Amino acid sequence: MAVTGVLRPGHFQMRVLDLQQSIDFYTNVIGLKEMGRDTQGRVYFKTQDERDHNSFIIRESDEAGVDFVGFKVADRATLDKLDADLRAYGVHTERIAAGEMLETGERVRFEIPTGHQIELYAEKTDVGNGMPYVNPEVWVPDSKGINPVRFDHCLLYGPDIDGARKIFEDVLGFYLVEHVLMDDGETDLAIWLTCSNKAHDIAFVRHPEPGKLHHVSFLLESWEQVLRAADIMSMNRVSIDIGPTRHGVTRGTTIYAFDPSGNRFETFCGGYQTYPDQQPIKWTFDQVGPAVFYHDRKLNERFLSVVS
Repeated sequence: MAVTGVLRPGHFQMRVLDLQQSIDFYTNVIGLKEMGRDTQGRVYFKTQDERDHNSFIIRESDEAGVDFVGFKVADRATLDKLDADLRAYGVHTERIAAGEMLETGERVRFEIPTGHQIELYAEKTDVGNGMPYVNPEVWVPDSKGINPVRFDHCLLYGPDIDGARKIFEDVLGFYLVEHVLMDDGETDLAIWLTCSNKAHDIAFVRHPEPGKLHHVSFLLESWEQVLRAADIMSMNRVSIDIGPTRHGVTRGTTIYAFDPSGNRFETFCGGYQTYPDQQPIKWTFDQVGPAVFYHDRKLNERFLSVVS
């Protein structure tokens, strides 16, 4: 498919309880590269293979959770068009000046009906991935920790996932890939949306509290790397929620664990390719266990109840 409009998830800003502890964790255990710090006290990271300056930002707070999720769009004209389209749809938008985030251009921010802040932007400095654009090698031999490929997606919890879905589909050009129904057989409990041919770029679960984070996900390249991630987590006494295991939804392989602040993160691999003309996959409420954890075929209580 042609990549136009919204390109992909671009950055994610998260609140942590102890900044230095979190810097150590995301640098040495997850294996992100620190890219800079700003006057607001935010610390910027990217994965080894990402080429834009940053994709993951943390700041210290007395409460863990998500500040906002940013999506990169094709160019400035697309940013202006989507801003106008959002306002015409009845969504209030805010323009944030270029440079407010390190090496990042002007952003358009808006709140969706789940209570989350979403951003669009077109420009972020290309710092490369440590290899030249002419005749590169296949990887840079200075990695550490789990060493994910990219910030891949996030799962957000909030009340009005139907309203959020409408904005993402009607205005931003996303489409539904999979969904899980509630026990009434009609209402969506969870939805997986994409703007690409990935199995998902963002997902939502219906939840009474607005603005909550279930997890932020980092992509790995193979099932063997997921297993290696489990070893690294165990070596560092990371609190693992569940895994290694497989999802029924998206067919990805996964581990869920918690950072030192109690924010859940995922190391994820796989997931099938999808296209907008494909019919969404539906899961009924009685099959929500294998939908989420295909091997165990049931959900654990912590996975259902713990959010930040």
